[in-house]
Order: sequence, then C-alpha cells, then structure tokens
Amino acid sequence: MTDTILPNGCKDNPAVENGYFKKGCNPFAQTGRSKLQNKRASLNQQIIKQMRMRAGAENLLKATSNNKVREMVLLELSYVNSNLQLLMEQLEGLNSSVEVYQNVQEANNIPLIPLGLKETKDVDFSVPFKDFILEHYSEDGSNFENEIADLMDLRKACRTPSRSEAGIELLSSYFSHLSLLENRFFTPNRQIGIFFTWYDSFTGVPVCQQNISLEKASMLFNMGALYTQIGTRCNRQTRVGLEDAITAFQKAAGVLNHLKETFTHTPSYDMSPAMLSMLIKMMLAQSQECLFEKTALPGIRNEYLSLLRMAQEAAKVADMYDHVHQSMIQTPIKDNVPFFWSTMAQVKTNHYRSLAHYFVATALLDHELGASDDEDQQEKVLSQVYDTMPDGHSPLDILKQKEQRRRIGKAHLRKALMGHEEALRIHGLCRHLRKLDILRDILQASHKRSLSKLTENESEDEFTDYLEAPDIISKTDHKAEMEMPVSTKVKVKDFFHKLGPLSVFSAKQRWTAPRTVRVRIEDRDLGFTLKGDAPVQVQSLDPLCSAAVDGLKEGDYIVAVADTDCKWMGLSEVMRLLKDVDEVGVDIRVVSMMDSSLPLPTKSATYCGGLPKTYSMICLAFDDEDKGTKSRKVTKKLSFLSWGLKNKHKSASTLSLPTADYSGSLPWNKPCPTFPNSSNDSALY
Repeated sequence: MTDTILPNGCKDNPAVENGYFKKGCNPFAQTGRSKLQNKRASLNQQIIKQMRMRAGAENLLKATSNNKVREMVLLELSYVNSNLQLLMEQLEGLNSSVEVYQNVQEANNIPLIPLGLKETKDVDFSVPFKDFILEHYSEDGSNFENEIADLMDLRKACRTPSRSEAGIELLSSYFSHLSLLENRFFTPNRQIGIFFTWYDSFTGVPVCQQNISLEKASMLFNMGALYTQIGTRCNRQTRVGLEDAITAFQKAAGVLNHLKETFTHTPSYDMSPAMLSMLIKMMLAQSQECLFEKTALPGIRNEYLSLLRMAQEAAKVADMYDHVHQSMIQTPIKDNVPFFWSTMAQVKTNHYRSLAHYFVATALLDHELGASDDEDQQEKVLSQVYDTMPDGHSPLDILKQKEQRRRIGKAHLRKALMGHEEALRIHGLCRHLRKLDILRDILQASHKRSLSKLTENESEDEFTDYLEAPDIISKTDHKAEMEMPVSTKVKVKDFFHKLGPLSVFSAKQRWTAPRTVRVRIEDRDLGFTLKGDAPVQVQSLDPLCSAAVDGLKEGDYIVAVADTDCKWMGLSEVMRLLKDVDEVGVDIRVVSMMDSSLPLPTKSATYCGGLPKTYSMICLAFDDEDKGTKSRKVTKKLSFLSWGLKNKHKSASTLSLPTADYSGSLPWNKPCPTFPNSSNDSALY
C-alpha cells in the first residue's frame, strides 16, 4: 500500500530526475489508490466520449424534420444516456471506495472519507511559449527548450503525486511556478492558445479553458485532496498517527477554504463555493472525530466527570456530522455528492449521538454522590450537560435521588438504542456502505452494549416509563480549526529566469525589439546617467551625444553590454562594464517600454461539457509599478549637465529640445520615466 520509488527503467519516461522519478511522484506505483485513480482517468475519457455523442445526436435532432431520422436519433440518445448513467454510477462507486485509502493496520476505527484527485489532460507548452517569447520578448524561443521541457515534466509528475509530504511539496512547487508563468505569459486581454482541461472530481464532466486560473484552482483542489488521503492513511491506533490525521484534515480544510476565497467563479462544480463549503465542513468533522478518538485512545475511565466530558465530546462530533449531512442533502449538492457520503454522514451522526447518551446513562447509573465527592463540582458539570433539566428537577436533586438518576439514565439508554438501530437501518440502505464490515461490526457492538446496559437496570415489576431523555449539549476542549499549510507558498526558481526580472519583463509590459547602440566617450563623458537596479535604466540623456544620435532614448533599459547579458546586473556591475569605454566605443543593447495600457479584461472561452451554466475565471488584480528609484552617473568626472555649461548651445539644446518619444509636447509636461523597485520579490509581483 505504500508508494515505492522505482529506478528509471525506461529512458523515454518524461518525469525522471537523476535516474529516478521526481521526488514526490511515481507514475508506476502499484497501489490500490493508484489503480483507483487510473480507473477514474479511464472513466473520464469514456464520459467525455459519450457526452460528445449525445451533443451530436441532439444537434441532429434539432436540425432534421424527417420523422424516421428523428426516431433513430431518439433511440440512439436513449442508449447514450443509459451509458452515461452507468458511467456516472461507476464513478460514484470509485468515490465510495474508501477502504483502499485506509491504514491497513486499522481494525477498530470507523473509515474516513478522502477526496479523489482531479484528472487532467497533458498540456504542450512548447509551441505557444516559444512563439510568445519571440514575439513579446524578442528572444529566440529555441533557447528555452530545456526550461519548457522541465515545466512539462513537472506538470506531468503532478498527475501522480505520492501520498506523502513529498507529494504535497511537488504540487506546491508547480502551483508556485504557475504564479510566475501567469506574469510571464498570460494577460487578461490576450490568449496564447494553451488549453487547460480538467475533469470534475464527482461527475467526470470536463471543463476546458485558456485561463491559467483554472489550472491554479485545480492544483489547489488536488493539494487539499492529497491531504485528505494522507489523513485517511494515518494509523489511528496510535497517538502520533491520530495527531498526523488531525493535522492533515485541518490542512485540507485550510487549502479548500483558500480555494473558495481566492477563486470564486470556478467553472467546475466540484470547486463551486457551495460544494467547497460542504467539503470544508466534512474535513473539520473528520478532524473532530480524530480528536475524539485521541481523547478516548488511552481508555475512558469509568468515572462520573470523565463520562460526562466524553458524552459532550461525542455530541460535538455528532453535531458537526449533522451539519455536514444537512449540507449534502441541499440541491444541487445532493445531485453531485455520492449517496455513500451522505449516508455515511448520517450514520456517524446517529452513532456518536448514541454514544453521548450511553456515556451520560453510565455516569448516572453507575455512580452515586458520595460523602467524599465534590458536590458543587458534580452539580455544575451536570447542569452544563442539558439545556433543560429532565422533568424540571434541579441538578442537585438528580444527584441525591437514586431513583431519579436511575430513571433518567434508563431514558438515555433507550435513546441510545434507538440511535444505534437507526444507524444500522441507514447503513443497510447503501450498497457501498454495506461492504464496510468494520463499520457494521462497530455499530452492532455499540447497540449490543447499550442493550445489555438497559437489561441490567430493568425490573420486572416496574411499569413502562415514558420519560424522554433531553438532548445533550455539545462541548469540546479541542475544537478542529482550519490550518493553512505553509507548503502552498514554496519558493521556487523561475524556469524563465533568463528573460530578466519578472517585475520588469512580464506579459503586462510591452517592449520594442532590442536595438544596438554604439556608446562612445566624448570629453571623458558618455553623455547619460543610469538609475535603477537589474536592469538599469538610462536617465538624463544628452540629446547631442553620440549614443543619442545612434538611437538611445531616456527611459531605455540596458539588457546587454557587448556580449554580456545584464538584465540581472545592478548599477555597479553595469558601470564596471562601461568604465573602460574609449573613443572606439562599445555596443549596448537596449529596449524601450511601449504603451502598456490594457483594455478591460474579457471573459475567457470556456467548454464545460454540457453543463447548464459556466463561469469565467478572471484575474482582476493589477499591480502598480513601484516608483522608487536610485540614480548614479556613468562618468569619469562631472556629468554632462555640468559640462554643458561650457557650451551654451549644447546646454540650451538639452533643456529645450523634446525627445523622440514626446515630439510636439512641452518638455516640462513630459512624464518622468519610472522603474520598479528592485526590492520587490519577483515571485510575488
């Protein structure tokens, strides 16, 4: 059942690293979980094939008026719809196969529900990225073939992550790369021809978009799903295993909540706000269940205070599963969630509520208020168990009167019996649930224990008591909370680092093609100053210097000096390259920023496989460029502005003539060139 690491046996395998598969990935791992995921991928392909056939038949039905053709098409549609229904039931069966995700050593724990990973198609980034690099960045895309191949290998590896922290780290690294890719290649007003296809985790319905937000949202969903699979795999017979399971489910809830708050208009229903809210509740309920098991792991002491505490802990678990069940039966969630899930939530609600009544009954029947007991403490604890005391008695009266304790305790036992019987009845309604023998055994053992307790306290000569036990107030000392994992913010090295700092060389900025300018020294001065840091920017250009005549402009970014790429070089490094320039000069390559004003973002094309409603995923956040700059001068003595005082004609020309970018405008109305602050982290830009 473990994900093993296999040596690289086939050279054409794309997801290898140092002779082995990438860390956190093994596409050939023969586990029950991997086989289940392969079946899911196969079913998704069959579903999309049937949906295409149905769409074609429906179009033909609308187009034809021939009655014979219509009859044939209607018959074909009935076959296609039947096949689709069967495929959907098979997919529901996969989502109900929770036993393969459980720890093999568990024998006394109720199974937990994991999420299956969303399936996707392979994406070829090579041609679109090469074309974009050539067109937008004016560089040869073939120089980035290795980087593009590494990116595609990483994405392919993310389809088969290991069920471990290494698998989480693998997904997190790709998610971090997506933010960099979004800034490098994707803009709201332009599509570059890359289609991302993802299948709904519950229905198998495909969604295809050119927007990278679908990719990011689906990766977050899979990250949360992988955490749930890690949680179900933990050994809940040990304290460490329970703590790991609690952490995993809390992190799963945190990731899914982050997905819900960040991507609010997802086209796939399994990532809709309503569905995610239900999934978050389910993860927190399972985490609370593990907290209850952790408290009960050393054994529940047969003491008055301990029993009442455990009763309220069990009631808390029951209440959380009741909220989950209420969410699952709401339309349209109930049409997408497997019947197994809603049935399991209902069974656990009745089971844990019955446990709470059994613990209260045991506390009242087995323990009497003694002279050495703390009367005030017992009274206070009992008063906190109920909203309304049974039959209007005070807590102290119940504690002191043995007959009242016995009467109320038996009422709790009867309610526990009814709850266990209801749980067994619901368990028998679901064919997938009936396969879980361990769940049936636990329910039957709990029912038998409550029945035995009631039989011990029954008397033949007493009449039927119609007292109904009141509900128990849920309370916990350790509440399950969402936990946002740090792993979603993994720092990675940009695959396309060679394109330059992301804060400047991004898809939002428009650039001219690189120009070659010959820089010569005149009177020991280059005729311009530099500012900024990585890359440096031309400032205070003398329009009569040789560089300006050769085409250099204020605001240009220097991307190369001679054969040295200096996109990532700071001011001092560029100055070192220019300090030995003589009368012959040196060639530098510069680029100019064009008008980068963008129109309003447009909705992306969406294919949703026949869903009645689609959504658009649009990133509406635009980052403003930072205005902070620093300036230094490339010169061996005074700047050309001071030197220009010796030549009034040159000085006057510098102050009055506009640059080529602003011909026809007054120089004092000319906007100042800006440069992003180098302190910005490119990964967060």
